[in-house]
Amino acid sequence: MAVARAARVLAAAGIDAPRAEAELLAAHVLGVPRGRLALADGLAPDQLDRYDALVARRATREPLQHLTGTAAFRHLELAVGPGVFVPRPETELLAGWGVDQARLRSGGGGPSVPVGSAVPGGSAVPGGSAAGAAPLAAGSPLVVDLCSGSGAIALAVAQETPAARVVAVERSPAALAWLRRNAADRAAAGDRPVEVVAADVTDPGLLGGLEGRVDVLLCNPPYVPRAVEVPPEVAAHDPDEAVFGGADGLDVIRPVLARAALLLRPGGVLGVEHDDTHGAAVPALLAADGRYEAVEEHRDLAGRPRFTTARRRLPAAAR
Repeated sequence: MAVARAARVLAAAGIDAPRAEAELLAAHVLGVPRGRLALADGLAPDQLDRYDALVARRATREPLQHLTGTAAFRHLELAVGPGVFVPRPETELLAGWGVDQARLRSGGGGPSVPVGSAVPGGSAVPGGSAAGAAPLAAGSPLVVDLCSGSGAIALAVAQETPAARVVAVERSPAALAWLRRNAADRAAAGDRPVEVVAADVTDPGLLGGLEGRVDVLLCNPPYVPRAVEVPPEVAAHDPDEAVFGGADGLDVIRPVLARAALLLRPGGVLGVEHDDTHGAAVPALLAADGRYEAVEEHRDLAGRPRFTTARRRLPAAAR
């Protein structure tokens, strides 16, 4: 059987889930969901040729998402390819936290993760209606997604929190093309349109017109320390500038934390993804800044530090 043969080829190439990927490629060629693959007709000769060619490319460690042209992210299927970072499943945790925070501020009901409880693999969610939490802005919350890439986080928030105004910021021209394509596709599908801004998130004047107005700020920046060895799919295909964050991985995170403190309204919240070696470093940066409180480290489903959240302090007179 073609799929079994493909799985053996992919296993020999070091692919972590060879059978699953062989099935996904077959489903892609047949134009059916993977779950219906067993009910589909077999591969016709021309389809088999195409399938074998895709399997051969995957065996060279070309990303699966580049071969299918899409990446799944929460409830979305995003267009991806050369020039844009492929969104990872672990980032869905940060996006989900952002959705919950935006919902709390929209007047549209409580979060899917209750305030004061833990996100999957994580710790308490700050910024809600628990005792001592900041009052929440009602109506149309302003959510900003920095280092937006394909738009995964921004578009997830816009889809799942229609009341929110969402701004996505990206500097790479190649990534911006994918971001704009995905934003247009989701708007055509009926989701709340996302505002796309071409800008460098390390610019000290970033989004100057939004200072003190942002309710939720999310960021999945380049954060891998330069000396870390990454998988072939990342090294050869993900944009270098979207992966590496300088010698210690914090070159982008540091200015983002500083700028976020000016963009956030008092009581607004920040969530930033980081390397699993940054579980102490990023919370320490936020604590040292002095403008944040309720700093929390969150772990992914494998138990590794994955993102950190914090709340912008209220002015002393409001305490």
